[in-house]
Amino acid sequence: MPRTFSVLVLAAGRATRFKSEHSKVLHRLAGKPLGEYVLRAALAAQPERTAIIVGHEAEAVQEALARPGVSFIQQIQQLGTGHAVRIARGQLEKWPSPTVIVLVGDVPLLRPQTLRDLVDAHLRERAAVTILTTRVEDPTGYGRVVRAPAKGPKGATRTKRSAASSSSASSSGLVRAIVEEKVATPAERRIQEISSGILCFSRPKLLARLDQLSNQNAQREYLLTDLVEIFHREGERVAAFEVLDSREVLGVNDRVELAEVEKILRRRKAEALMRAGVTLVDPEITYVDEDVEVGPDAILEPGVILAGKTRVGRGARLGPWATIVDSELADRVTVRQSSLIIGCQVAEDAVIGPFAHLRDGAVIESEARIGNFVEVKKSRVGRRTKALHLTYLGDATLEENVNVGAGTVTCNYDGEHKHPTTIERGVFIGSGSMLVAPVIIGRGSYVAAGSTITEDVPPGSLALGRARQVNKEGWVEERVRRHEDESQPVASSSNPPEDEPSGVLEMEPTKKRSEPDLEVRELGSVTVIEILSGLTKPGVAKQLSQAIRDAVNSHRAQVVVNLARVTLLDSAAVGELVAAVSAAKRDGGVVKLSDLSAETLHILEAANLHHFLEIFPHEADAVASFGPPAA
Repeated sequence: MPRTFSVLVLAAGRATRFKSEHSKVLHRLAGKPLGEYVLRAALAAQPERTAIIVGHEAEAVQEALARPGVSFIQQIQQLGTGHAVRIARGQLEKWPSPTVIVLVGDVPLLRPQTLRDLVDAHLRERAAVTILTTRVEDPTGYGRVVRAPAKGPKGATRTKRSAASSSSASSSGLVRAIVEEKVATPAERRIQEISSGILCFSRPKLLARLDQLSNQNAQREYLLTDLVEIFHREGERVAAFEVLDSREVLGVNDRVELAEVEKILRRRKAEALMRAGVTLVDPEITYVDEDVEVGPDAILEPGVILAGKTRVGRGARLGPWATIVDSELADRVTVRQSSLIIGCQVAEDAVIGPFAHLRDGAVIESEARIGNFVEVKKSRVGRRTKALHLTYLGDATLEENVNVGAGTVTCNYDGEHKHPTTIERGVFIGSGSMLVAPVIIGRGSYVAAGSTITEDVPPGSLALGRARQVNKEGWVEERVRRHEDESQPVASSSNPPEDEPSGVLEMEPTKKRSEPDLEVRELGSVTVIEILSGLTKPGVAKQLSQAIRDAVNSHRAQVVVNLARVTLLDSAAVGELVAAVSAAKRDGGVVKLSDLSAETLHILEAANLHHFLEIFPHEADAVASFGPPAA
């Protein structure tokens, strides 16, 4: 008997019991949309035609389930399963196959063989419709299948089982009705055989009776299962085909059931991998998506997640809680604990992690090593190249045998565009280096630790990009002494303490007086503050900051700071200066700088502060820029 049939998948509704705004068939299950499993089963059964009814989130569903040869029919108003099939009438009338299976879109454990067996049973029974049924211990909430007894040649009741049917299903008699629980009698409620919602129709008889459906029922919808009663009333044969494993045909109705089915699918995948030669140390907490491939002798330690279209080679070892998504790992790759790899390629014998992050198409070549807290983004890391600690490699090309020291960063983003970094063969990058792209580090060269590299480095060179180090000898002792002096009370020689000899205090004026650090002058409405000592001298930067604030608070809002004697700025001094200028601006003041040495100006330019501060070559220019004093 030829088995030719077509499939119509119902996927138009929203996930009401999921408490979700999204279509049920789009919810993820073991790495794929829920509806993907039903469609794969349907296509594997080899139907002549396949169509999917879409409605809620139609475009997203169509994009997720698109396949060559699969057509989509939109149900704009979702008025029930019977209404969905009515919408598809135009397609059904054109299909050549005499048999049509109507599938629900939420039965991810359905097997292709069950669909083929359903069609075979339907054809043997010469039925108008054959219901795919199953038995459950608790049938609460499901429609009960009420069978008519099958009669033997002499009228005796008998049960038919087909030798051609699979071991997981049976065919046994005709159906008198599907009774919903709300209207079922106590005896009918005790029936454990339920309808799965999957129906196999004679296409001509379906088209002949489809318009007889009505929405005059409790749901106020056009229900496809009402055709069972219509066919029975019209004297047509209604058969049942029972699936022995109820999990295969029970729909996923909420998130609890979704999680239960996910456990089943993941356990099946884990068992298949282990039988194929893969070691899963703890299958219960190892998560491998359906389409993932893993080679023999690979070891997956607890917590490993392999998602999407990931491929893992022979002999690879993935440490605890490693996550690999849509990536290819070649033979003997080691991924250590808690590393994340997304959309990347890792060649044979490479070592990744622990706590590494590869993303956006990174390519790691053979025997390379990417260590702890290293991020590689959209970069190629060459053979036997090492980046072992606290490093960011973005938009970079590293050739073979490169050593990247701890704390290295390829500074690839200028605020608007990404730029490349190229590190040629055999380069040594010292720890804490900043490579400001675009830049090329030539073959065999060295970059000194702590360097900021902004220009290309020729092959075989040593590149240093550090600020000059300054050691102030005796600074700590001087700081302690000043602190002690400031904490002592100042006594007057004319009023000595009663209990202290006056001779001691008379010696005090002979102490060497320290020179002032600042000079404050007033030129008309402008206050000029001149630095008389270095700004790196302890306390001078704070004195300058306070002097600027005092001037502004005294309603002298125009301030010029003369830096003619300043030859060096450190970060503390720059911070105090910027803070004081910012505070003055907030209070309505204006601060301008003058007479900067080349070294001081260079420091401010390197910090990009020359755009923030107003700088003049001479004090007179700065004062004049305020304009004539108000009359």
